[in-house]
Amino acid sequence: MTVWREGEEMACRYLQRRGFRILDRNFRMRTGEIDIIARKGDLIIFCEVKAREGELFGKPFEAVTERKIQRIRRLAESYIAFKKPDFEDARFDVISIENSKIEHIENAF
Repeated sequence: MTVWREGEEMACRYLQRRGFRILDRNFRMRTGEIDIIARKGDLIIFCEVKAREGELFGKPFEAVTERKIQRIRRLAESYIAFKKPDFEDARFDVISIENSKIEHIENAF
C-alpha cells in the first residue's frame, strides 16, 4: 500500500474514532479531488490528507499551498451543489501524518 493510501486509511479511522461519519472519499471532479468529506452532527468537514515517511521534503501539512486551498474550496462548493448535504456549519481541515503520527489541524484554512 502506498504512503498516501495508507495515510488516508489512517485519517478515516482517526475521524471515525472521534465520532465522524465518512460521507465521501476521493471526491473527484475535473479540477481535482477532496480526500475525505466527513460529518459529525450538523458539521461537515472537507479534509485534505498529507502523509510522509520523513521530513526530507518538509512537514506534510506544508504541502497544502494557497493554490491547493483555492482548489479545495471550489471543489467543496461543487460537492455541496451536487450532493446537497443538510448541514449548518462547514470547515476545512488538514490531517498531517508523519511516520504514522497524526496531527489534525482543524479550521486549517
